[in-house]
Amino acid sequence: MSSLHERVQRWIEADPDERDQETLRTLLAKGDDEELERRFSHPLTFGTAGLRGEEMAGPAGMNRLTVRRATQGVSAWLRHCGLDVTQGVVVGRDARRGSEAFNDEVVAVLLGLGVTVFEMPCPLPTPLVAFAVRALGAVAGIMITASHNPPADNGYKLYGPDGSQIIAPHDAVVEAAMANAAVPPLGSRGSAHHHVIPETTLTQYFDHMVARFRVPTNDFAIVYTPLHGVGGDPMVRLFADAGYQSVHVVSEQFAPDGAFPTVAFPNPEEPGALDLAFALAKELSASLVVANDPDADRLCIAAVDATGAWRALRGDEIGWLLGDVALRSAQPGDVVATTIVSSSLLGTMADDLGVTYRETLTGFKWVSKAAGTGHLCFGYEEALGYGVDALVGDKDGLSAALAFAKMAYELFLAGRTVFDRLDDLERRYGVHAGSQLSLRVPPPAGREVLLATMARVRATPPLLLGGQRVVEVVDLELGWPELAPTEGLLWRLEHGGRVVVRPSGTEPKLKAYIEVVVEPRDDVASSREEAQGLVALIRSDLAAVLAL
Repeated sequence: MSSLHERVQRWIEADPDERDQETLRTLLAKGDDEELERRFSHPLTFGTAGLRGEEMAGPAGMNRLTVRRATQGVSAWLRHCGLDVTQGVVVGRDARRGSEAFNDEVVAVLLGLGVTVFEMPCPLPTPLVAFAVRALGAVAGIMITASHNPPADNGYKLYGPDGSQIIAPHDAVVEAAMANAAVPPLGSRGSAHHHVIPETTLTQYFDHMVARFRVPTNDFAIVYTPLHGVGGDPMVRLFADAGYQSVHVVSEQFAPDGAFPTVAFPNPEEPGALDLAFALAKELSASLVVANDPDADRLCIAAVDATGAWRALRGDEIGWLLGDVALRSAQPGDVVATTIVSSSLLGTMADDLGVTYRETLTGFKWVSKAAGTGHLCFGYEEALGYGVDALVGDKDGLSAALAFAKMAYELFLAGRTVFDRLDDLERRYGVHAGSQLSLRVPPPAGREVLLATMARVRATPPLLLGGQRVVEVVDLELGWPELAPTEGLLWRLEHGGRVVVRPSGTEPKLKAYIEVVVEPRDDVASSREEAQGLVALIRSDLAAVLAL
């Protein structure tokens, strides 16, 4: 274990955080090599959404030294690409515990390395960083956030000059420079290279989105929650400016709080996360519940269904509805896109209306680039990520909320609901039922178990799932038409359904995505019942196949 202990000692010597130093010294003194292995054997890497992990000492965790080294990697990458660092890097953060300190490290390292910094004036939503990169003509953007991860986590998102997240091979350049980072020179905010982003720049975003999605002044009742994140004030401002006079916030969840005290898990998809919002919506007889995740790049919607119960829409359902609006107003050359683990319905709708459709790898960094030199008029991923306006090169829960509210309000004026519109779409294009299966593997052996499971099912894929034959097996590691290789397997089923299995890019999970398609017919209710029965059978078989 001498090599491990030497690595730990070198880390301690470079670590600027005295508490983290003491934590590692204590582990060394106790001889807790198992815990040290957990912290040192698998350093954080740029996954689906950048660096993301538990806030803890060591290269496997988010901490001040990890952030310093990542930022040195960013500086080296900018110079490797021949970019002019005097054009600046936008730096932002959410309100998680640790985000402020990590933000300070980013600013100090960049300034010390001679990089111009445009710093957000306070904790703000992730989409505003993506927007500001383009608005300011910056060469990169860095956002300190772990999005909807557990409270113990934090993260580091990196945007390129186009305002979208970096992809390979750029991530490898950053990581190589991280691994070779030395003690960096540190600058201060008194430097001539430091600038605070002015309100006038951010106002450009608000004015553009309000102008595009404004409706007549109305009393359409909306309940809104930012789930203790940073979306609260910006979203309320957008709603008010866009014409909505009856927006009611969940007061217990409105102020930013990195402890997320009212939810077990700060993800609007998680059971119980919207309970307070539902209670307020019932009390007020509201028409819509709108929720953002803690950094406001995701959107969750709930409404009253035909049974009179409040129901959160699936990510795909929100995508269909927003995509329907975008497709019906698409211009020549417009492109819509979604990922291989999202529903196939958007592609069917696009084909019907003659609009170019693209399918990408998992992660909005791929969706945002799907149009190439064309115009992405709409893109989404089933994990509640939506891009409704090309002004922002990433998913944006704020503008998507405005777009959805406008659609819901116009349906309301016509005496209809979002569920009525979903019926229209599935009556025309067929029922597309989906479900997920997530198998979490606790550390320290999580990654090895996930890879071993993937290797096993790659070698012996199932022949039947839910009574349906598996008619095609695609190993995504070998690539797929127009898609880069990625960890994952795709199994096509005989009646148009499919299953995608992949390790999560942000958590120690194995994730499976199921879709079943039932052909169009007028009786949507019976089609849905049939589809859900098939999904349940496939889930059951899949759980046995993937047993960890």
